[in-house]
Amino acid sequence: MIRKEVCVSPGVVEELKRIIRISEITTVDDRNWEEPPDARQELEIKIGNEHIAFTCGEILSLVDIQKTSDPKGMAIFYYLTQDLKCLVMTLINLHFKVKPIPT
Repeated sequence: MIRKEVCVSPGVVEELKRIIRISEITTVDDRNWEEPPDARQELEIKIGNEHIAFTCGEILSLVDIQKTSDPKGMAIFYYLTQDLKCLVMTLINLHFKVKPIPT
């Protein structure tokens, strides 16, 4: 597992919270999801007093989601992780592509 620590503005934190809220991930229960074999995905969210954690097998395509016992919950998980990954990768790319303003 790779863990990194970053400093972001309050606006970025609010956007992360907004993405999580509109995803409705808090309505999902992963008890019916299959236990992951070797490859797995984990997501842990702590916002205020709310703490949720999910673990599932690696999702390679939308076909994998349809084969599960809870396709709706897995789809919510899948799209949320894709949205979060997209936001984080965009922030990383912006960080390395920004050119300093000459003074």
